[in-house]
Amino acid sequence: MDAEKSAGDSRDLTMGAPGHADPWEAAYQRFETPEQELKKFTERLRNLGAADWPRDAEIVELFCGRGNGLHALQRLGFTRIEGVDLSANLLAQYRGDARCIVADCRQLPFGDCSKDILIVQGGLHHLPTLPGDLDQTFQEMRRVLRRDGRVVLVEPWLTPFLRIAHLACGNTVARRLSNKVDALAVMIEHERRTYEQWLSQPEMILKLVRKYFLPEKETMAWGKWSFVGRPVV
Repeated sequence: MDAEKSAGDSRDLTMGAPGHADPWEAAYQRFETPEQELKKFTERLRNLGAADWPRDAEIVELFCGRGNGLHALQRLGFTRIEGVDLSANLLAQYRGDARCIVADCRQLPFGDCSKDILIVQGGLHHLPTLPGDLDQTFQEMRRVLRRDGRVVLVEPWLTPFLRIAHLACGNTVARRLSNKVDALAVMIEHERRTYEQWLSQPEMILKLVRKYFLPEKETMAWGKWSFVGRPVV
């Protein structure tokens, strides 16, 4: 089982407000420690080819949340790193050297052809409206990427493994026996609309991503869609 912490949907706009306890955030903290998440992101980036990327590449992680993906990039030796997230509360939790910007990924605050690599780890499935918001986000990503740039996407995908995880989440005994299963169930409950909207439209997503990016590497396994591509020019 796997989950991602990123922002960009309406849930994150209220997180951190006085007297407001966010159930999703509390569940995520039970699901995975920051060190576990950092290790996961580091290994994932290696598997997606980060060892071959130039260490002086200008990299932006979108929907970066509290910044463990940025820490993973630093751990891998990258220094020109930026993060973008809609939630100022989450960005305030980041402690590192990367420049972080509060912004909407549908309107990126960067010039045309200005970045080498754009990364999203678990943010696209929080977009409120599909396909419109996804099309706008992809369009902005292609605009910002240099002609030889690279996009890296990792999102939930309804593989057999994820179907089994969903069954476990619906089982009362499994939730009692496993804190991780219970935490995942709570997260799904609190993002159900956008989560199910995303999982129910795989053909649309694959068609739309190819409108803007040419795939170099793509897998659907263990509940995740991983995509590495170059901008269509």
